[in-house]
Order: sequence, then structure tokens, then C-alpha cells
Amino acid sequence: MSFKPNFYIVPLVFALALAISCEDTKKPSQNASMGETVIDSAKTDSPNENAAKLKKIEFPKLTSENAVSFLTEYGEENPETQVRIGTRFGAIELELFEDTPLHRANFIYLVKRGYFDETFFSRVVPNFIIQGGNSDNFSTARKRTAIGNTYELPAEIIPSRNHAYGTVSGAKEYRENPDKKTHPFEFFIFLGPPTATAHLDGNYTIFGRVTRGMDVVEEISELPADDGDWPLQNVYIDVSVLD
Repeated sequence: MSFKPNFYIVPLVFALALAISCEDTKKPSQNASMGETVIDSAKTDSPNENAAKLKKIEFPKLTSENAVSFLTEYGEENPETQVRIGTRFGAIELELFEDTPLHRANFIYLVKRGYFDETFFSRVVPNFIIQGGNSDNFSTARKRTAIGNTYELPAEIIPSRNHAYGTVSGAKEYRENPDKKTHPFEFFIFLGPPTATAHLDGNYTIFGRVTRGMDVVEEISELPADDGDWPLQNVYIDVSVLD
């Protein structure tokens, strides 16, 4: 197994014959929109609680120019900090930190947009990290295009906060990243050891921590993987807001 000290994003692999997967239980894509503006539908109760109405919300396509202002406003309107990651091995519960507001808002936004559905824990390194939010499915590429596949998050690094067992950090898109910006779609959970944080601390934004389910994280980290640390059997995730 190769060891990669930097957390750059694993490229999406798309073939003309559809994406390759080790499992044959993929769900159909639930988001087919490719336009500049995407409309999501959510049910709201009618006054007499006998029916539900479809409330259409228009979201702008995020870019480097509008992402900060949009996520700032979105974060004020969506203050949730507790999320649940479901896997076939069990659930992992996270607390997102309020002092990294853009990363928290971005994660909640992606959860509510259904981005993480059909994505995987696509990199696993025993006693080190598991990384999620990527897949080789076309549905993931479509979602990134619809949400905005060019924006990044400014670093929100807290000097006194270091990587520790169960911390959740944003991944970076490339190794040399002097601005320490975060790729918005992927994250990693750190397992240890404490001596392996020198190249992480101060370079990656820590925006949350695992509050329950580190046994699940440990089990996933031990799965057989290829030379690129991609599990031989895909570990699908689904993510939901708890509060």
C-alpha cells in the first residue's frame, strides 16, 4: 500500500462505458440538472397539515467570486452543527465547529443538496485517515457541475487547533497550495498517530470532530485497498443533518 502524506484530491475516473465500481448496488442519480441555476424541491406542511406543498428554492452556481457571500448568508440561515454519516459498517456522527463558519456552512449545504449520496470513502489508510466525498460515478460529476465545480473555500485555520484522533478536515485539490484553500467536496477523518500531524497542522482546515462512531472509522480504515488507497469494495456514504 502506498503512503501519501499530502491530502490532494483523488481524480475522478470517468470512462465512456460508465464508471467502474466494485459494488453492483448503485442507486440511480437523483439530480440530473446541469444548468447554471439548480432548483431543489422540499416539502412544507400546509396550514391544515393535510397536504404538502413543493417549495422551490433557486441556488446560484457557486464560483470563486460568489461562494463566500453565499455561504456566509446560508450559514446564518442554516445553523446546524450535528450530522450523521451512514455506511454499511454503521453510523459516524460529527460535530461541525462554529468558528470555521464557511466550512460548516459548506458541509451543511452539500448535505442538504444531497451531494454526498452515492459518494464513497474513497481513500483509506490504516492508523492514519479515511477520506470521503469522492466517487467514480457520473452522478458525482453531474452534482459538482450543478453546484459549482470551480470554487474553493478560504482557509479557516485555528492556530491552537491541531489534528487529533477523530478530527475532520477539508481536503486540498493539489499539493502545492500556498493559500491553503480547501476543496469543497471532500473531507478526511484523522485517526493518528499524533506524530503524523506535522505536515497537516497549520495546512488543512479542521472544521469538525467525530462524536460517535470512531469504531466504524477504524473498521473502514482497515479495509483492503489498491495501491492508490482506494478500497477494493466501495464504501458508499449517505449524510444527513441531525438538528
